[in-house]
Amino acid sequence: MVFIKTVIAQDIDLLIKGGHIIDPKNGINSVMDLAIKEGKVYRVASNIPENQSNRVIDASGLFVTPGLIDMHAHVFHGTDTESYIANAPGSLAPDGYTFRSGVTTVVDAGSSGWRTFRQFKRQTIDHAQTRVLAFISIVGSGMYGRLEAQNVSDMDATLTAFMISNYPEHIVGVKAHHYRGADFIPEERAVAAGAIAKVPVMVDFGEHDPMRSIKKLFLETLRPGDIFTHTYSYTRNRETVVDENNKVKPFIFEAQERGIIFDVGHGGGSFIWHQAKPSIEQGFLPDVISTDLHYWSMNDGLKDMTNLMSKFLCLDMSLQDVVARSTWKPAQVIQRTELGHLSVGAEADIAIFSLQQGNFGFIDSRGRKMNGDRKLVAELTLKSGRIMWDLNGISVPGWDTAPLKY
Repeated sequence: MVFIKTVIAQDIDLLIKGGHIIDPKNGINSVMDLAIKEGKVYRVASNIPENQSNRVIDASGLFVTPGLIDMHAHVFHGTDTESYIANAPGSLAPDGYTFRSGVTTVVDAGSSGWRTFRQFKRQTIDHAQTRVLAFISIVGSGMYGRLEAQNVSDMDATLTAFMISNYPEHIVGVKAHHYRGADFIPEERAVAAGAIAKVPVMVDFGEHDPMRSIKKLFLETLRPGDIFTHTYSYTRNRETVVDENNKVKPFIFEAQERGIIFDVGHGGGSFIWHQAKPSIEQGFLPDVISTDLHYWSMNDGLKDMTNLMSKFLCLDMSLQDVVARSTWKPAQVIQRTELGHLSVGAEADIAIFSLQQGNFGFIDSRGRKMNGDRKLVAELTLKSGRIMWDLNGISVPGWDTAPLKY
């Protein structure tokens, strides 16, 4: 005897109807429906009946993706005015800047260190509706200032790894940054900590005169899976990936093939069209698209994650590639593969975008503009099935369609 389950109305909490779903992990790139139940992805299929759901959102003409993962931001917001980014006004409270650009998971890039992570957790992570993960600095005090970043006696691989072992649900890696010495001590100690804790290392590299070699960094110091951020930077005392003849240096491709992860990390000074455009044209694409969001970048050329993703559309990357580098790829890099996709049973972290056509200007970190004809706009963001951002009210009824109730 065959038993047929009858699906009743209200079986689904929320149905996103008729959107173009892009889910790189599962190879989906087509118009489909997406059903949510109890905060999880319940079903992804064509023509799911509306009468099976308590609530329906018409996503016709819009793109539906996993919630974005911004793998490089600074959200250790605080009041220490002497600090650069650790417990400082320069870091941003995450919920004010994430959902409105489709971001549901943000990864703080080393603002705290092994001495200060617990304060960061109490102060920010425990109170945020955004999912906040973290790289912690190899410097115990975190990213307090350039002076503190030179203190090699505060770069302790064992204590850094120990802190990670105490908070594995929150800490995803180690950050080395802003070192002005000629040696590779911060990177080597970060890698040592990463090896103990089995997590990747992110490196913000440069600042020594003469420049330290990025070839040595990629091929001798870092491991496969470790991350080079600010890939398309053009900064004093920082070796570039594109040479003076606008050619991507051959060892860059070798490093990427070896497994070095190249992260955008736009920030206030680390994305230059003269580096990005020839790189993309010559086939050197970033592995991860991230903002380096902080007080000084949000109102500059960066703006937000959707504006940054639009820049790569302007550089002729496909929307599918841009979404993959903002969702599933960073999830893999930080070893959080439960995130960044729309598999049945996954957390219902979802972003819905319109793709506007027109004449748009996109600004790099040197105040140079490139024109583009496409721009992503975050219309709706859901975190664990809950609507956190709705730009144009596509999830709610018209004001005159139902009586008001107290």
